[in-house]
Amino acid sequence: MTKFIMAVYSAVAYGVFLLSFIYAIGFVGNLFFDKTIDSGQPENVWVSFAINGLLLGVFAVQHSLMARPRFKAWFTRLVPKAVERSTYVLLSSLALLLLYWQWQPIPNTIWDLENGFLRYLILAIYFLGWAIVLLSSFMINHFELFGLEQVYFYVRGIPERVPKFKSNFFYGLVRHPIMLGFIIAFWATPSMSVGHLFFSIMTTAYIYIAVKYMEEKDLRKTLGEKYEEYQTKVPMLFPSIKRSGTKMK
Repeated sequence: MTKFIMAVYSAVAYGVFLLSFIYAIGFVGNLFFDKTIDSGQPENVWVSFAINGLLLGVFAVQHSLMARPRFKAWFTRLVPKAVERSTYVLLSSLALLLLYWQWQPIPNTIWDLENGFLRYLILAIYFLGWAIVLLSSFMINHFELFGLEQVYFYVRGIPERVPKFKSNFFYGLVRHPIMLGFIIAFWATPSMSVGHLFFSIMTTAYIYIAVKYMEEKDLRKTLGEKYEEYQTKVPMLFPSIKRSGTKMK
């Protein structure tokens, strides 16, 4: 791959991510688009559960497997290291687009808030969740997180930088604010259907398992005592009123 092709590839991967992120806001919230989490003609409920579970499983396996250090070490033997992250982002985004496309609605209503104030309040919380996701990515390194920085450094001949450990802003409240933002967005809905509830339960369970038993383990290996100390001071996913020690800078 030439440097030009790598730069274009990285930009395309980022563009597909933006598309999947914007569509996620409309898909989960039943907003803006024709194809959403509750739109479409419902089929057999058990078939719908099976298909939706398979779609979520495809994303979970891809998203978790490719993030593991051992897989990265193997994968970078096949592709240039500079585009490893962009490839991960691209495949994760394509898995999400597949989910939006093939998701089977199960529209049976769990709750539906008709009160105007409460409805708009929950919608505001919904958008707050997505804002937390986006802002949290910039509080660490948005462009490194989505693979653009790695390719930029490679193209410009800049030596690779070791990512710095940061615990500023939202990261002083919880260790994984991006995941907290997703959880808020998935659950803050004025109209909850059976299909949406299934989506929220499964994604929340995946987030908890992936963060606690995979990502946290990798971070402890990579950052050592610094991250272990951070774990003792800052909650994993949900802010705590009582926190021991002082906030890490």
